[in-house]
Amino acid sequence: MRRSLGYVLLALSGLLLTLAVLALVWAPGVIKKTPLDVSSRTLYEGEAAKINTATNEFIPQPVYAVQETKADSENSSDEHVLFVETSCLVVDTGGDRVCVDGDDPDLITADIDIFATDRVTAMGVDDPNLPPDTVVHEGLVNKFPFDVEKKDYPYWDGLLGRPVEMVYDGTETILGLETYRFVATVEDEAVEVASGVPGTYSNVVTVNVDPTTGSIVKGAQDQQRYLDNGTQVLDVDITWTAETIADAVDEAETNAQSLNLLLRVVPIVGFVVGGLALAFGLFVLRRSDSSGRRSAAHVATDDKAATAGA
Repeated sequence: MRRSLGYVLLALSGLLLTLAVLALVWAPGVIKKTPLDVSSRTLYEGEAAKINTATNEFIPQPVYAVQETKADSENSSDEHVLFVETSCLVVDTGGDRVCVDGDDPDLITADIDIFATDRVTAMGVDDPNLPPDTVVHEGLVNKFPFDVEKKDYPYWDGLLGRPVEMVYDGTETILGLETYRFVATVEDEAVEVASGVPGTYSNVVTVNVDPTTGSIVKGAQDQQRYLDNGTQVLDVDITWTAETIADAVDEAETNAQSLNLLLRVVPIVGFVVGGLALAFGLFVLRRSDSSGRRSAAHVATDDKAATAGA
């Protein structure tokens, strides 16, 4: 019975130590990757003004913006994930906050973006499954890598068609979660402010990032566009809604806890409990062997005594 217990403890120690090693060596490369089932909806609110070409009026109005991002799992791979992202900026008249038809007078801007990112680095990449006319994105696009560093990152600007520098700007606690704040600044860059209309563009993009998972938990934009003659045609100042921020923080905390369990708790428990099981199992087997030898010796002594008495 004692010997069987020793073998059970050795088997348990082997299992736990194996799990601990896998959690340290194999799991990070599998777990710390952008999932292929991403589906998110981000809602912004704020104020915007767009020039009325008929009246030249430029009046700020309450607005909302909707951004929906979905992973194209069928065309993604183990290395890359493809995304389809739709967005719109709409005058907020108090109705449902959804993207409206292109003919709706409340629509300010609308866009669809298709891109691919590396599942580990989160950087934009070229991928053979992207549509032929797709502009290949460079730099970070919709998230940061796992284990975010306090450094600057390249960040994709779709209007410029190239990455800009996303500068680390310190830490900020949001709903109890410590985040890293990054800011990208564009000043008076020459662009098409509308299709076929040249002008200049300025923008300040601020994002707060969960340093463990790399997910963005808060975002804001302060954007202006001007014609070449200096006439302002667009002014947008929007930030994530409180509900969107709360949902993003909850998701980041849940994912971070799962990572901590798999990558830290499991190795510690595996090595500690597995080591104890190994030591105790060997101890039990040694005691069993010693007990067996003593029993055998006692039997032999009794046999000799019995023989002598005969």
